[in-house]
Amino acid sequence: MKTVFADSHYWIAMVNPNDSWAKIAKAARASLGEVFIVTTDEVLTEFLAALSRGEHMRKQAAKMVRAILENLNVKVIPQTRESFLKGLAFYENRSDKEYSMTDCISMNVMKAESLAEVLTNDRHFEQEGFTVLIK
Repeated sequence: MKTVFADSHYWIAMVNPNDSWAKIAKAARASLGEVFIVTTDEVLTEFLAALSRGEHMRKQAAKMVRAILENLNVKVIPQTRESFLKGLAFYENRSDKEYSMTDCISMNVMKAESLAEVLTNDRHFEQEGFTVLIK
């Protein structure tokens, strides 16, 4: 079974039918077939923050995170002080980039888990040599 990383862009597109990337993200996911997904607490935090406006969307986002946490085909890497500090070092070392802290932590996780593909439309991952699956 193939393993890929999922960024907040993917989760947002999956839960928000009005997201401009929803159809493309769903098609990208479907094209993978049976897949194991890796994500992080930081990505899920970013996802929840992005969907925090409005009672309906908040409920949908929280429901989605609960489902992700219970899904046996999804591994959520927990946030730790170590992951934060490694992300901070990566952030500092890429001062010429516009990577978010969450992106830096995600890229570290992808390297640690030997993952090359990411469910996102974020070009920053391509800048680090990863394959972006939502185009």
